[in-house]
Amino acid sequence: MRIKPKSPREALQPEVAPGPPPRSRHVRNPLVILTNMVISLAVFGFLAAGGVLYFGKQSFEKPGPLTDNATVIVSSGSGLSGITDRLAAQGVIADDWMNDLIFNLGVRFHKNEKKLKAGEYAFAPGVSMEEVMTDLVEGNAINHAVTIPEGWTTAQIIQRVKDNPILVGDITTSPPEGALLPETYSFTRGTTRQQIIDQMQKSQSDALAEIWERRVADLPIKTPEDLVILASVVEKETAKADERPRVAGVFVNRLNKGMRLQSDPTILYGLFGGEAWIRDRSGITRSQLQAKNPYNTYQIDALPPGPIGNPGRAAMEAVANPSRTKDLFFVADGTGGHVFAETYEQHQANVRKWRKIERERRQAERDAAAGEASGN
Repeated sequence: MRIKPKSPREALQPEVAPGPPPRSRHVRNPLVILTNMVISLAVFGFLAAGGVLYFGKQSFEKPGPLTDNATVIVSSGSGLSGITDRLAAQGVIADDWMNDLIFNLGVRFHKNEKKLKAGEYAFAPGVSMEEVMTDLVEGNAINHAVTIPEGWTTAQIIQRVKDNPILVGDITTSPPEGALLPETYSFTRGTTRQQIIDQMQKSQSDALAEIWERRVADLPIKTPEDLVILASVVEKETAKADERPRVAGVFVNRLNKGMRLQSDPTILYGLFGGEAWIRDRSGITRSQLQAKNPYNTYQIDALPPGPIGNPGRAAMEAVANPSRTKDLFFVADGTGGHVFAETYEQHQANVRKWRKIERERRQAERDAAAGEASGN
């Protein structure tokens, strides 16, 4: 092949670029066009979904609009939509369709829509939707409490539970005397009164079983039920914790010697039952002491036929492990406690001291009343 020489002018001129190659017949194929379009849309959709997820995640986790502490009550059976509406109405989440949707989708994304618990919840300012969801799932509701004093009768306990404004529902079963454990019980809004009573009954059963297993071996008490009976008497005789084992020791010594317990509270329970301490009483009269009464431990031998209240754990433990003394008597000492004696003579001397204290108190009250009258 001969090469035609170029002149210097021709060599300086640019050569004409070759034209584009002919378009492939495959590119013009409709299937290829459709595939490219699908891929492009998928990429665009993926990027858009990622943006939406990022926005939703940021909104779900960022501080919310709440500016003051708020309390929200979530009723049982509300459902996710009902809970969302309640949160929005209380200002915990923004009250618009976008934030409603984000909260609903966020809860569903975490698979928690069936795990939200009813109750009363306290939310702090700025709480995020994620924190709200966590509280509802974990049941971090506000705890309320009802306190039952030691020694109260079942009638007194039931009345206190009925009077509690947070508990709901009726008490359908009334346990027997001595079957409830006096303590402070925590609960959340929506708890029923019967649930609290059931919890008290189970707590008493568990505590009694534990204490019975740890009792000393030589007690004149043969059953757990008898332990509760004697503990209820001890509970009514003294409110001082350090005296319970010694009072229990007096009664155990009396039972071992075949002596009557001679406990004044048993008289009142036998006459008035669970209502005995609901109203103030000035004391036991001679006619009440002599009245026929199955609980009157001045008239009957051994234990009364049943508890005269609901003893606390400390009183039951005192009966299970009483003080080792020879005491057979005790009487009030004027300071809220008691003075103990081994013999009847010692006891009578203590009783005279107590009666002197009572006379002096009555005289002081009369003098005070006379002073107020003369001042008027």
